[in-house]
Formats: sequence, C-alpha cells, structure tokens
Amino acid sequence: MTLSSPSRLIGADVLRQVKTIELRTRRLVNTLFSGEYRSVFRGQGMEFAEVRAYQHGDDYRSIDWNVSARMASPYVKIFEEERELTLLLVVDRSGSEEFGNPVAKAERGVEVAAVLALAAARQNDRAGALIFSGRIDHVVPPRKGRRHALRIIRDLVAFRPSDQRTNIAAALAYAARLLRHRSIVVILSDFRAPGWEEPLRRLARRHEVVAVTVDDPREFELPAAGWIELRDAESGQRMLVDTSHDATRLAVTMAAEKVRLARARAIKHAQVDHIALRTDKPYAEALHRAFAERARRLKR
Repeated sequence: MTLSSPSRLIGADVLRQVKTIELRTRRLVNTLFSGEYRSVFRGQGMEFAEVRAYQHGDDYRSIDWNVSARMASPYVKIFEEERELTLLLVVDRSGSEEFGNPVAKAERGVEVAAVLALAAARQNDRAGALIFSGRIDHVVPPRKGRRHALRIIRDLVAFRPSDQRTNIAAALAYAARLLRHRSIVVILSDFRAPGWEEPLRRLARRHEVVAVTVDDPREFELPAAGWIELRDAESGQRMLVDTSHDATRLAVTMAAEKVRLARARAIKHAQVDHIALRTDKPYAEALHRAFAERARRLKR
C-alpha cells in the first residue's frame, strides 16, 4: 500500500493555517477539556498500586493473603486506573467532505481533530491520525507531545485527496489492525458510504469509539431556486432538479432525513457515541455538551 506524503506540500500558507487553528482552538482546549478530557475517556485497565491495612467496608475479595499471612493481619491490594491513553483520529477526506457553507465539512472536521489532538497532548497521551478517502491515504503513528499534535494538524491541513470516493469499512478495519491495545478512536466522517456498520461494531468491541458527523443543511433542505444542477461529489454524477417544485423539495428532504436516521440508528446499534455537528453552527458548545454527557454516563 502506498500512502501519500502531505509533508511534500508543506509551505508557509499551511504553517500559517496550522498556527491559526492552534490559536482558535486554544481556549476550547484550555477550558472545556482541561479537566473534562480525563473524565470522558477511561484508561486501558487497572494496574496494581500498593497494599494497605484492611479497613471496614473494604471488599474482602481484594485481600492479599500472602502479605496478610506475613503481617499477621489483613491487608488489601489497591489498584488504580491506568491513565495513559492512545487517541486515534480517523478522518474522512473524500469528495463529500469538501461540501459545506460557510465552512466545508472537511474544514470543520480538521478543527475538531485539532482540539482533540491538542487535548491529548496536554494530558501527555499519545495521539495519531488515519486519513482516508476511497483508500487509506496517510497515517500518523500515535506519539506524545504538543509538537506531534501540531504535526497531525499540519498533515490534515496539507492533505489533498487524490480519490473522491469513500471506503469507511477499509479505514475502520485498518484502524483495528493498527491499534494493539485498547484505545480511543474518534471517527470524523459523514458516513456517506455503504458497508461500514459491521466494521464499526467490531471496532467498538475492543476500543472506545466516538463518531463525529458533520452535515450541511443544504443536504437536507433544498432552497427554492428554480432549476439547478446537482453533482455527486464522489461519483461525479449530475442531475437537473426543479427546486421550485414543492413536491420535489419535500421528496429530497424526506430521503435525506431517512438516510440521517438510518445512520444514527446504525451508530447507536454499534454502541458508539455519536456527536452530530453542522457546518452552519459553532461546534464548541455541541462538543462540550456531548462529552459532558458521556462523562456523566461513565460515572453511573
């Protein structure tokens, strides 16, 4: 498999964009995710910390019988959650992601990915990225540090897709092979492709998975603008549509809503958290609300 090299495209303009994104997302990282990030995602498991004398109310199953025998009194094992995390950002850069107003879906996805990568770096966790379209285009292996997070952002900004199609199933399968230990996988995609439901379920069995979808309102409601030509961004297929016809606009809206609901059901069925964003609305509040709800649910 040949992966593209965004680094060849790095220039002053890309670096300026990276700096702008870092400055724009800094407040969100510093405030919303300063304490919330750790409560949202669990560690890989439990690791032994120490033994201490048994106290009333301790679970008898945690008694360390070897130490208790030596000390002639009961001692219990204390475990702590292993906090080092790995975050993998699976980012869709197919043709449909270039659509959107006032920002493209791809641009919104890059900024959300930047927030999460910088939040992981702030907590000294590993972060990596997998960029895909109709194939696996580019992989940034997970590593720690702010410089590495900025490299992820740089590669996302510099990336130019050569394939307009989408193959989410292949991306999810590749992510599953790439990650050896339980990790956090955040998928940024509109999921406009077939066959991803079962790979998503398989991935979610081993990892904590969050699906972040970005939609544009024009995908669900056509303006009354007379005859317009619609072009599928991935297949290139074109179609003339009379948007002044009420029944036509209603049919488009109903079909789009059916697709949206089916996507939401499939994500929920896979037991994956779903964060739905839009190109015409700020994402910070929606992102904060979704992660706060996840943190509350994990505490129950």
